[in-house]
Amino acid sequence: MSSSRLVGVGVGPGDPELVTVKGVNALRTADVVVVPVMAASDGRDGGERGRAEATVLHYVPEEKVVRVVFALNERSDRERREAAWDAAGTRVAQLLGQSGVVAFATIGDPNVYSTFTYLAQTIGELVPGVVVETVPGITAMQDLAARSGAVLTEGTEPLTLVPVTAGAAVLKEALNGPGTVVAYKFGRQAAEVVEALRETGRLDGAVWGSALGLESEFIRPAADLDGAPLPYLSTLIAPARRDGGRGGKL
Repeated sequence: MSSSRLVGVGVGPGDPELVTVKGVNALRTADVVVVPVMAASDGRDGGERGRAEATVLHYVPEEKVVRVVFALNERSDRERREAAWDAAGTRVAQLLGQSGVVAFATIGDPNVYSTFTYLAQTIGELVPGVVVETVPGITAMQDLAARSGAVLTEGTEPLTLVPVTAGAAVLKEALNGPGTVVAYKFGRQAAEVVEALRETGRLDGAVWGSALGLESEFIRPAADLDGAPLPYLSTLIAPARRDGGRGGKL
């Protein structure tokens, strides 16, 4: 049985100041910190420094960081994606065999649409007895709400989080419902998102953002969207309809 430990650490949406104290401690006490990188066309390390890696390097030395290729940008070829996942899992399993504690840094939170979920499942099969833990991280919707002044929830309002990669119909269904709707991963479908907001009467007050906390940060009213493609990791907040005054939904 293994005595090793795999820790998924949420490092937030990009601003290194938004990593929690517990997250920093987890990164610093781990023997190795794994960061996911996108594959080039040949399946090898594309060389690009991702958001998670850039954040991690504010807190741990580069020699402690191990870049592992994941199929982050492979969505059409299932066979290739599965092969990449298996290779990534095997590499992390090797690191666990060499080190007591391996931290895996993921943007946002490790339990919210995270690469870590799939890695943990794979490692559970490859390394029997491994202990898997997570350290929560600040999400893009929280950061966008703070930076834009959008209120996510009040009183009894529900909050719905939708990955637009699931289709515009799923987003429209959520927008037709009550409460605030947050959309993730909608950059390539920006035109469909704008149409859905208009059709459901949710365009006014909605806000979108990308590259939060970075030099290339953009935060704009959703009404400014012209349908042109946006960065993949764009976030949208369409606040609930609120017409009951202060505390109207308590």
